Formats: sequence, C-alpha cells, structure tokens
Amino acid sequence: MRGSAAGVWTRWEALLPPAPEDTAALPPVAQPSRPFPRVGLLWWITLGAIVFDQITKAAIRAHLPLHSTKPVIPGFLDLIHVQNAGVAFGLMNDFAHPHRGWLTLGLAVAALIGISYYARQLQREERLARIGLSLILGGAVGNLIDRMRAGFVVDFIDVYWRGWHFWAFNVADAAISVGAALVFLELLRGNRHASHPV
Repeated sequence: MRGSAAGVWTRWEALLPPAPEDTAALPPVAQPSRPFPRVGLLWWITLGAIVFDQITKAAIRAHLPLHSTKPVIPGFLDLIHVQNAGVAFGLMNDFAHPHRGWLTLGLAVAALIGISYYARQLQREERLARIGLSLILGGAVGNLIDRMRAGFVVDFIDVYWRGWHFWAFNVADAAISVGAALVFLELLRGNRHASHPV
C-alpha cells in the first residue's frame, strides 16, 4: 500500500510545474547599456533660415531690377541684384563649363548628405554644433531650391569699404557661414574639455 501511494505521488510530482530557482544565488544579469539619445538638429532653425532666405530673395526679385544697386549704409552696405550660377559667395560663377549647373547641384547634394551624416552623431549637450548644423542645412536647402528652380541663386548683400568689396551673398550664404563658425567653436570647446579632464 505504501509503495502504491509513493508511485501515485511520484506521478503527481511529474505533473507539477518545476519549483522556481533561488534567484538570490544567481549572478545579476547585466542590462544592455543604452546609448545617450541622439537629438540631432533644431528643425525650427532650419525652417526659419529657409523661409527667411526665400522671402528676401523674392523681395529682391520683385523690387530691385537685375544688376541694380540700392545703398543702405553709404560707403559700407548696398543691396544689389545679381544672379550667381556658381556656389556660395560667387565661387565658380565665372567657371565656364557646359555641365556647371549639374556640378554645383551635385556639390549641394553632397553637402546635404555630409550634414545629415554629421547630424546623426550629435548629442544633446553639443548645442552650438546643433544650432550650427541647423543653420548650415537651412542655407544649403535655400540655395538648392533656387538652383533646382532657376539654375542660379539670387545674391543681394554687397558689403564694401573704400576700395575693398566682399563677394555678394544672400541670407542662405550668411546662415552657412554663421553655422560653420558655430560648429568650429563647438569642436574647439570639445577639444579643450578633452585636454583638461576633471
């Protein structure tokens, strides 16, 4: 009888779920480290640069005839209406080549790809670089819109002093220049922090 009861108990134990293991004796499971979230660009700055660039160019096309000049600060700043088929600040404007338009368009697309790649590496604390890249992207897109629409961009800001003239430029060019300066400052700041650990 005793053997029969033991057999029934053995069969009943086989149907029961296994007892939970003692988790206190097990080593802790390492949780995968979560990388610092990538924040990327400040899209409102990019959009603002594009809109402001396009509005100012439209105003120049509407109110200032081509190759005309209007003094703003005599001896220092004029508004001028010129068409730039090259790249920023009139570079390659005098470059005669049957495929110049495609070349400048390709350079603009390559710049956008580079900006997008670099933006993926940005972290939240790199605020100067985020603002800078947002401005660069807005300026690049603003000029790219013109190149795709008309094959050239409108430059209208003419800065000069006595016999010295800077290249005519536009809001998009200014956004690219300011953005590049901010990215450079962020790089300098990062190198300074890396060379002086606390």
